[in-house]
Amino acid sequence: MSLKKAYFIVFLILLVDQVSKIYIKTHFVLGEEVNVFQWFKILFIENEGMAWGTEIPGEYGKIILTLFRLVAVTGIGYWLWDAVKKNSSPYLVASIALILAGAFGNIIDSVFYGVIFSDSYHSVATIFTDHPYGTFFHGKVVDMLYFPIWEGNLPSWFPIWGGNNFTFFNAIFNIADMAISTGVGILIVFNKKAFHK
Repeated sequence: MSLKKAYFIVFLILLVDQVSKIYIKTHFVLGEEVNVFQWFKILFIENEGMAWGTEIPGEYGKIILTLFRLVAVTGIGYWLWDAVKKNSSPYLVASIALILAGAFGNIIDSVFYGVIFSDSYHSVATIFTDHPYGTFFHGKVVDMLYFPIWEGNLPSWFPIWGGNNFTFFNAIFNIADMAISTGVGILIVFNKKAFHK
């Protein structure tokens, strides 16, 4: 796969990711939910940027996370360039492109959203506002895709969650997260084809 095709994948994922996030941010109040199907909802939440809403504690936790991501994206970008240069498997190149696009998509939120959007509490956010909710490097990542495929009480004999209310699948994520997961999934499932050399 050529570098041009890989960059096109990155651009396309970034475009869909950012358009969906900007739409949600400018049309939904934080916590607002729309049922598409019983097993699929659009639910607007924001997080500090780590998986499952985890935060790095302390005053500089958010900026440390964002700087780490910038370093990681630089490394992934080099990996993509190197893989194309070495004529690596299209599986590997496509996977790296998806991971790069996803990581970069969430970095855009972290770096810029705090200074271009007003907050989403109790009102729909305004883009390019005079009253931003944060500062550079302190934006929150927009998530909205929710697939509660099954929800109910598990039998008491069931290990760990027995007797409790349980939702499968309870993660809320975005297009960037999907791209990263798909890229990693391709590397796992098609490992021998991706790393055939």
